[in-house]
Amino acid sequence: MNAELLLTFILNCDRAYFFAHPERELTPDEEFRYNASLAERSRGVPAQYITGHQEFRGLDLIVSPAVLIPRPETEHVVETVLELAGAGTALLKQTPCEFSPSSPLRIADVGTGSGCIALALAKELPQAEIVATDISTNALEVARANAARHQLENRIRFLENDLLHGFENNSFDFIVSNPPYVGESEEDEVQLEVRKFEPRSAIFGGPIGVEVITRLIPQAHAALRPGGWLVMEISGTIADRVKHLLEGWKQMRTANDLQGITRVLAARKLL
Repeated sequence: MNAELLLTFILNCDRAYFFAHPERELTPDEEFRYNASLAERSRGVPAQYITGHQEFRGLDLIVSPAVLIPRPETEHVVETVLELAGAGTALLKQTPCEFSPSSPLRIADVGTGSGCIALALAKELPQAEIVATDISTNALEVARANAARHQLENRIRFLENDLLHGFENNSFDFIVSNPPYVGESEEDEVQLEVRKFEPRSAIFGGPIGVEVITRLIPQAHAALRPGGWLVMEISGTIADRVKHLLEGWKQMRTANDLQGITRVLAARKLL
């Protein structure tokens, strides 16, 4: 499958082209670039970094080693926000919270990386005001490029920032994040190509995996408006620890990925 993907990338075509043109031969330049791509893949470089692209909720996103590769599991974060905002299909079995139709939703995407969450929400919540932060200058360059690619650059304000540092209290209706949540003690369990090629700071959250989340939760509580929601991607291994950190919040909800693993945790700030 990777070989086919790389070939479609080299030829700038889709799979249907192969079946329609079985006689097609590679030019010397195409063959050279294809072999180079295969060599990169054989040493473990993710195919997405070779092609420079990854699809996320119907958006063709630019990716580079500066950002975590967007994954299907993260789409559950977007789905959860849409459900809680009353704009999506049922993911959580509860009544969506009420937001004032007279004022746009204000959303912060913390640790935006490629911008995948912020862009998907901007596309599906066209009236929302979105701020996307990241501590990495290089990641923000990728996110801005993706926003421009999809003509959403005027919808999202990108800021180089450490989590939510410096934001005023009661600023947002939603704070969403796919923070680093893998413990360094679990490093050997992480797929080799992930820990070798994807940005370490976007994967590992500290010795046990909750260190970044531990800082994020109180900042989110201050920055959220009363009744606002914090929605985070997590892993099943830290779910109980994160729930403990969210004591004092209300209407805590989790959502599982397609493998039945806890993947999203949402909690509401008290009114």
